[in-house]
Amino acid sequence: MRPVRVTVWGENVHEHRDDPVRALYPDGMHSAIAAGLAERLAERVQVRTATLQEPEHGLTAELLAGTDVLTWWGHAAHEEVSDEVVDRVHDAVLGGMGLLALHSAHYSKIFRRLMGTSCGLVWRNDGDEELVWAVDPAHPIAAGVPQPIVIDGHETYSEPFDVPAPDELVFISSSAGGEVFRSGCCFRRGKGRVFYFGPGDQAYPIYHHPDVRRVLANAVLWAAPDGRHGAAPGSPKLPRGWFR
Repeated sequence: MRPVRVTVWGENVHEHRDDPVRALYPDGMHSAIAAGLAERLAERVQVRTATLQEPEHGLTAELLAGTDVLTWWGHAAHEEVSDEVVDRVHDAVLGGMGLLALHSAHYSKIFRRLMGTSCGLVWRNDGDEELVWAVDPAHPIAAGVPQPIVIDGHETYSEPFDVPAPDELVFISSSAGGEVFRSGCCFRRGKGRVFYFGPGDQAYPIYHHPDVRRVLANAVLWAAPDGRHGAAPGSPKLPRGWFR
């Protein structure tokens, strides 16, 4: 079986503009995400990166034709993404390419196009602990992750989250302030699979977190068009209070 061809797309703005972000991700968030996938999946994937600053944002028709799963991180420059490229990605998803929309990509042009809603949510940024709970621990995207995933500090997203009801809800997050958020949502659009995953604010080292890396690796395999790849390798971790 050939490897899953993954393109990791990054806006790549904060890494150049903000010193604290550059300190966390000296090679860019896209490089950290790509490294995590390569680490977890090894020969099961071929990973490349693309950024906003490249011609056609790095998402040429040729590149997308050779992409099984596209990951998308954006925050500060959603409106700088050309409508032509959004159309191209949209058509690719409907045709079967998987899409992972990460953190603030809920406001990206492509995610909003696919959802058909505002994709608005409630947020605050006080660096609170976030607990990411698998509400469907048997789902392949939740394979091998602890219950819960503990993120020591993060921006808080909370409901209401204006997206259609997910086809499958994998994770919800809770915060120290009592907020809850549907942080891991699966959608099907045309022949393509879409997974939204909330953790990943640029001010925190989220994409170095081993459990977040496992979720993204699992999600890549789930979103691959032929559906034959299964969960990322690794032993499952039983939730607290669960017994064999």
